[in-house]
Amino acid sequence: MRTLMLGWEFPPFISGGLGTACHGLTKAMAGLNVDIIFILPKALNGKDSETAAPWRLTADANGRKRPLSFRIVPEELFSPYNMAGAASTGGVTRRRSVPALTVSAEGPLQLIGAGLPGGYDGDLLGRLGYYAARCVQLALDEDFDVVHAHDWVTFPAGLAVASLSGKPLITHVHSTEFDRAGENVNRSVYDIERQGVHGAAAVIAVSNLTKGILVRRYGVPPEKVQVIHNGIEPRNGPEPAPLNRGGEKTVLFLGRITMQKGPEFFLKAAELIARQSDNVRFVVAGWGDLGPRMVQQAAAGGLNGRMVFTGFLRGKQVEQAYRRADVYVMPSVSEPFGLTALEAVELGVPTVISHSSGVAEVLTAGALKVDFWDVEKMARLITDVLTQPRLAESLRRNGLAEVRRLRWDETARKCVSVYRRCLDAPQNGRTALSETHQGLMLDTAAADYAGAPAP
Repeated sequence: MRTLMLGWEFPPFISGGLGTACHGLTKAMAGLNVDIIFILPKALNGKDSETAAPWRLTADANGRKRPLSFRIVPEELFSPYNMAGAASTGGVTRRRSVPALTVSAEGPLQLIGAGLPGGYDGDLLGRLGYYAARCVQLALDEDFDVVHAHDWVTFPAGLAVASLSGKPLITHVHSTEFDRAGENVNRSVYDIERQGVHGAAAVIAVSNLTKGILVRRYGVPPEKVQVIHNGIEPRNGPEPAPLNRGGEKTVLFLGRITMQKGPEFFLKAAELIARQSDNVRFVVAGWGDLGPRMVQQAAAGGLNGRMVFTGFLRGKQVEQAYRRADVYVMPSVSEPFGLTALEAVELGVPTVISHSSGVAEVLTAGALKVDFWDVEKMARLITDVLTQPRLAESLRRNGLAEVRRLRWDETARKCVSVYRRCLDAPQNGRTALSETHQGLMLDTAAADYAGAPAP
């Protein structure tokens, strides 16, 4: 089986959990005799290629490497979380064709070719059509069985490719506009999400929480949505040692500092704890639109010297932040899944999570749960973990037992099962764009690749 997968980030080009999820899923699929073409809207240079070189592919049961190849669309797509509402900056810059970037099927991933520098000029919504056209152009030269699109940025491209190829589209929802914006949704983004989930042959949701939103807010038939929880990479090395730290304790928040992640509730809980204890410090790892305001509020709340803002962390920095923590807190207002909680638990860190998260569905005994708005209870639970070694050790052991069952191999198997059901249902859920729209997409793609003016 061969899948054309559309995503907007992949390690080392990563700004959130979606890149981590795509990496874990594709590696696991490669071990299930699934060939993957991953179209990534990111321009690369030589240095990027060197950074990506250490990637490896998993082997199947017979020890053979499964092919995983990349196609780089020659424009850069930035994070939709930061740019969904950005205004257009004007005209379209035309670029000539560049060699597609590919990855070898054996050993280290060897990058061939390069994209062009530049981006979408701040007008993300206005340029999704051009990204879709490029994906269509690349897809015309590829052979595949299904189209797998991750989150709303790729949905227009997925719909176009599926319509022109006649292949079933599977839309994978890792987050919705209601998660990111609450009731103040960007209507254009909502419309794209709605078209994507209704135009797909099947929809994968990362949690029952997300499925409920898709059914209630987007009108998707429940039977069309398959809940497939994310997994986590097995950690190499011995099991984390029991916690026995003395002295100052560290409480960690790690994630984008945005409304969705609930940093203000973490800050309020930290203020309550700080009034009762002088040997606890708080680390906020990450950044976002609420970052400056959180820094100001921390100072106003008397947390100077007690709360550290690290900014965005990558790679080993993230693991170091977990390892230095005595408790990890994820107070999300609406968290479709919450891979960071699994990462913390995998490293033996006792964890407190929001009820409003998909990961709460799989961490039943391995984490304490609290309503994000109940800062007094949040502060109490954090304090209990810090002051009761037996509770901390129980959470550590129960959490490690639960994450062992949450591997990407199982997630991949369930995704492949969705593929097979779609392929076994002739013409079920095939998308259909008008001939005029199809022709415009192809003409735009062809003109853009040739460097000529678009119609």
